[in-house]
Amino acid sequence: MDLVQIRCFLAVAEELHFGRAAKSLDMLPASLGRQIRLLEERFETRLFLRTTRNVSLTEAGAAIVEDARALIAQADRFEARLLGMRRSESAVLRVGAIDSAASGLMPQLMQLMRRHHPRIEIQLVEQKTIHLLPRVLSGRIDIAFCRPPDIRDPRIHFRTLFFESAVVALPGDHPLADRPQLSIQDLANLPLIVPDRRSRPHSHDLTIRLFTDAGLSARIAQVAEEKHTIVSLVAIGAGLAIVPRWVSRIAVPGVAFVPLAVPDGLSRSKLILAAAWARGTRDERRDALLALLDANLAEIEITA
Repeated sequence: MDLVQIRCFLAVAEELHFGRAAKSLDMLPASLGRQIRLLEERFETRLFLRTTRNVSLTEAGAAIVEDARALIAQADRFEARLLGMRRSESAVLRVGAIDSAASGLMPQLMQLMRRHHPRIEIQLVEQKTIHLLPRVLSGRIDIAFCRPPDIRDPRIHFRTLFFESAVVALPGDHPLADRPQLSIQDLANLPLIVPDRRSRPHSHDLTIRLFTDAGLSARIAQVAEEKHTIVSLVAIGAGLAIVPRWVSRIAVPGVAFVPLAVPDGLSRSKLILAAAWARGTRDERRDALLALLDANLAEIEITA
């Protein structure tokens, strides 16, 4: 039994509108529709009657609504109890962070926590978003600072913190290195170094989206996974790279970092840094960290 599909069924049954149901689950309507189709195909039963103007439950769909609610409620209680037991056994707050947050956000936040909550010990786990979110669901970490995926699991709550700044890493002797700011048009036809999409989909898609939004094609010269590798390739003249501003802290001789003008819209959304934790869970240590973050977010955002 796929609980995500059951949650999708309940959302549509309550809203009787795929768009509103998808919004309530932080999903795309097309993804929600696919989950409903998979559920109907599995049981070989139509659950909804769809027309261009309205959505209604079939007789079979209406008959299982209460059972579906009871099933999800029981699953939520089970998950909350298990996560609560794991947290009660732990004396530390386990925080996951992508490399950007681990370098830019966490040192400042951990310093504030030591000052205001010295009894709370933080265990930092640095990983990519695709590895952090399963750990949030399993209870192996209590909160993650990550890029929210395009399709969000309804069991995870995401809170947008801020949009990170983007910079262009380029050789120090490059003709564009002395510019105060660059645009995507300035990078047209120049060789680029981009992250591997399989492991870093958000960083990869950011570069590609910036070019497509500007009506240009990215000229990919190299693919690398780690930010340190990317900056090292820039240093030897293999190409330019679009990276978060925190990467400018990597001390590699011969590399300059110039701010990039990123337009509002889909491209900028790829630079979101969000806090993520399991819905329906309580954790005083996590709440203390979030309260401290909220109180100091403006200062942290400036330097992240």
